[in-house]
Amino acid sequence: MRDSLQGSSLFMKFIDPLAPTKSDQYPFTASPKTYIVALLAGLATTIVSVFVGMSDLFLEQFYFSYLIGWTFCLSLALGCLFIVLIKHLVRAEWIVALRRIPEAAAVSFPLLAILSIPVILGLLDAHGPYHHWTVEGIADPASDHYDEIVAGKVAYLNIPFFLARLAFYFLSWIFISSRLWRLSILQDVTGDPQISVRLRHVSAWGLPLCAITTAFAAFDVLMTLDPHWFSTIFGVYFFAGAFLSAFCFTALTVASLQRAGMLRGVVTREHYHDLGKLMFGFVVFWAYIAFSQYMLIWYGGIPEETAWFKYRLQHGWETHSGVLLFGHFILPFVILLPRAIKRFAAPLAIIAVWLLIMQWFDIHWQAMPVLHKEQAQFHWLDLSCWIGLSALFVGAFLWRLSRHSIVCEKDPHLEKSLRFENV
Repeated sequence: MRDSLQGSSLFMKFIDPLAPTKSDQYPFTASPKTYIVALLAGLATTIVSVFVGMSDLFLEQFYFSYLIGWTFCLSLALGCLFIVLIKHLVRAEWIVALRRIPEAAAVSFPLLAILSIPVILGLLDAHGPYHHWTVEGIADPASDHYDEIVAGKVAYLNIPFFLARLAFYFLSWIFISSRLWRLSILQDVTGDPQISVRLRHVSAWGLPLCAITTAFAAFDVLMTLDPHWFSTIFGVYFFAGAFLSAFCFTALTVASLQRAGMLRGVVTREHYHDLGKLMFGFVVFWAYIAFSQYMLIWYGGIPEETAWFKYRLQHGWETHSGVLLFGHFILPFVILLPRAIKRFAAPLAIIAVWLLIMQWFDIHWQAMPVLHKEQAQFHWLDLSCWIGLSALFVGAFLWRLSRHSIVCEKDPHLEKSLRFENV
């Protein structure tokens, strides 16, 4: 029992190695049961999904379902990291009062690296359905599996280089996010205003590095599922969904914390208004990038490009495409358009939940037609993997949030943020 507790403690230290810094002014007052239940429920659901899914009966479905759920959590962490980086770089004052939320979510990459193990196993499985380019002999002209198009990309599409790139992405994200997190917590302890300058310096080189690694991670994790297809705008498309989801996650978390009695008098309708405006703006931006990708591929008429959309416009997937258009753009566009909706926590939280569901649905729409070309379908593993991994992500996030002040209380711009008003 003692060894088990020590192992759990070491795991928690790996997720957040900093010593807790409690705050009397802005404490996390929710019961520890909140994150304990989330962690245990997520762990149990994920373990059941893995053990049942990796049986011969569900193996192919499991690999795809797990990849989709894991990528959803990855997109949340990346989106929150971009919020923090951009905040420091442009010196945004309004978001200081709620900055700790995206900060705490952005340091989830060590956990996501551990949770990527089934994704890597799916890549290495000789019989797995993940990546067509991993089939033995696919670049050998003498093989029955020879594919001329994939053979031309073998310098990039090979397992050692893929794993090296994945390791580089995670090492970059872990270093940048942990550096920002440590400096932010250090400022809470020391009150040194010069730490804000150091945070801006890290963001100055961290933002372009994260932009490049996020784009290539989107190529590697999702686009290479169909190695014949290519889109230079796909990285921006993934970023748009991730950034939108991060604002939704932040708005939902703030509303939940206030409902639990925290952040009262700290986050106001003015902050909700700005979160709502950014959610609205990136709903439009996501739709613009999605349409641009579709329009350019349709106009070019290159078979290797158009086939990707062809599979998503037939055999039942056309219904999913229509739901994505309506649910990810038209409905939230209409709901978020009025000013009043953006200034109240309850309606903003509801649309935030909806858009988070649509983010998962979008990733499902991108990946699952590779497995089910002939007939669109959902599987119970899609939901169990998504719910289990999301619960683990949220549980670890809440635990991390509980260890420190939930407001960056010694940031020199906090007072301006607390008095923030929209013009």
